[in-house]
Amino acid sequence: MSKYPLLGMPLVELQKLVKELGMPGFAAKQLASWLYEKKVNSIDEMTNLSLRHRELLKQGYEVGVSAPVDEMRSVDGTVKYLYSVGDGHFVEAVYIPDEERATLCISSQVGCKMNCKFCMTGKQGFKANLTAAQIINQIHSLPERDKLTNIVMMGMGEPLDNLDEVLKALHVLTGDYGYAWSPKRITVSSVGLRRGLKRFIEECDCHLAISLHAPIPLLRADLMPVERSFSIVEMVDLLRNYDFSKQRRLSFEYIVFKGVNDSLVYAKELVKLLRGLDCRMNLIRYHAIPGVNLEGTDMDTMVAFRDYLTSHGLFATIRASRGEDIFAACGMLSTAKQEEQNREENPAEIEDKE
Repeated sequence: MSKYPLLGMPLVELQKLVKELGMPGFAAKQLASWLYEKKVNSIDEMTNLSLRHRELLKQGYEVGVSAPVDEMRSVDGTVKYLYSVGDGHFVEAVYIPDEERATLCISSQVGCKMNCKFCMTGKQGFKANLTAAQIINQIHSLPERDKLTNIVMMGMGEPLDNLDEVLKALHVLTGDYGYAWSPKRITVSSVGLRRGLKRFIEECDCHLAISLHAPIPLLRADLMPVERSFSIVEMVDLLRNYDFSKQRRLSFEYIVFKGVNDSLVYAKELVKLLRGLDCRMNLIRYHAIPGVNLEGTDMDTMVAFRDYLTSHGLFATIRASRGEDIFAACGMLSTAKQEEQNREENPAEIEDKE
């Protein structure tokens, strides 16, 4: 039987664990220090625990770290890492160095239930929620972990659909017993789920980014089925109840599709929708994925769109596109790996289909 990972446990869980094992109470903070400050890979490295207690821990527990199983490196320095998360599943994390900053984009689920039209991860369907250990491992086992300045949860999956484990991981990342990161260095991206958004805002201080992509409900519903259960209008109304003018930042993500949502008509609707809300807009170039009839718009159109928003009081930026030569769209590397594994496991079935 596999052992339970210590990685990803908040201090309160470590305190409960040492009590159950008959270890002294102070051992919980020792464990947290070894896991999150010293970043060890094995229980044997926890040398200020007695040998008896280490052996006791090893009977049912392990640190729970695992290195990436594959990687792709871009000419611009971006590195996409692939992690195995059990049961033949894989998730991606993307390291993005940029002058004084080094950002890691991490995943929260294997696949996704949201099925956004433009998203490769959504085409995989939903496979599993990641545990807090699997979320934290993407950071802990990153070769460049000591260079990181920022974390964005914008990889595979919908964080608010796995909120318990996501909040647990964020608690470890920001807790003074854990990695002690400032919440200002972490951004969580969501399509916006009614049942999770309010809870996330009230239980966590990390920045929030909402995937918007269309200010008109009918168009957004075509791009993002989640619009039918919790409209962008309702979501903005909820967000107006919170203060984003101080430490915490609210932003909206807007992929600009050619001939779909790139005219100034939509820019005007965005200004109308978000008027009075303390936020910013990130305009994003579209990375094409197989089988989807959408194209990214040209840069001149994006600049005009940005300038209109900014001149009408909605601060907007165009996000630099990175890693275009290495399966840029999120989910493409994991999909390719899954297909490769399926071919290896079922060669006869693949030949029959061909």
